[in-house]
Amino acid sequence: MTPIDVIGSQPGRVLRILAGSALIAWGLRRSDRRGRAVAAAGVVPLTAGVADVCLLGPLVGGPLRGKEFRAQRVHKRLAPA
Repeated sequence: MTPIDVIGSQPGRVLRILAGSALIAWGLRRSDRRGRAVAAAGVVPLTAGVADVCLLGPLVGGPLRGKEFRAQRVHKRLAPA
C-alpha cells in the first residue's frame, strides 16, 4: 500500500479531518499572523476530509472524489499483473 493509498483511504480521510482540526486549533491559539495562516491552511485538509475529496488523486491519475478514488485503487491492486 502506497502513501497515496493511505491518504485516499477511510482512515486517511479521518486523518485529514483530525490534522485539519489540529492545525486550526493550534493556529487560533496563537495570536499572530503566522497562527492565522496556519489556521487558514488547516481548512484545506479539514474540508477535503469532510467532503471526502482526495486532492492528490488527480496528480496520480485518479479521480477527485474519495469513494471513486478508493474503488479505482482497489481495482488496480486486484487486477492481474
